[in-house]
Amino acid sequence: MKRHLNHVLKTHFNIKYFFLIASICLLSCKAQKPESSTVGEHIDGLTLIEHQNFTNIDSFGTRVIRDTKTLGKFYKQINKTRKPRLSVPMVDFSKEMLILVCLGEQHGEKTTVLSKLKETDQEMLIAIEVHNVSEEEMSIQPIYFPFYLYKMPLVDKTVVFQKIEE
Repeated sequence: MKRHLNHVLKTHFNIKYFFLIASICLLSCKAQKPESSTVGEHIDGLTLIEHQNFTNIDSFGTRVIRDTKTLGKFYKQINKTRKPRLSVPMVDFSKEMLILVCLGEQHGEKTTVLSKLKETDQEMLIAIEVHNVSEEEMSIQPIYFPFYLYKMPLVDKTVVFQKIEE
């Protein structure tokens, strides 16, 4: 009996270590998920304040919003086909501005990463990288019409966008 108990304990001990080592290997493996790298540099103060996958905007577009009236017009447009309606975010346009990115029709769920490519005294060039959320290849992918609304500190420059797809 004592011999059998020692064998069971040894086996249990070995299985425990096996799962511990396997877990560490799986969690530390770099091939699990690639690091998301941006093509430009980080934009200080950039914050995503709204993201929705279903809108009535069917083409790619970007816009800088610097006033409440323009923001209200955008929400009025997307709320035409939404029940319940989205509320318009409160923004202090004396200190902040908004960057709106509408991806248009997308097959599969996407996400965006914004980064600063170049900045001069008159202009800021922002890269918009579009990435697939899921790495899986599906034969039938849902169709989304996403938009992303970012806020950032107010800059008195022309903002130019460059779309980069993976």
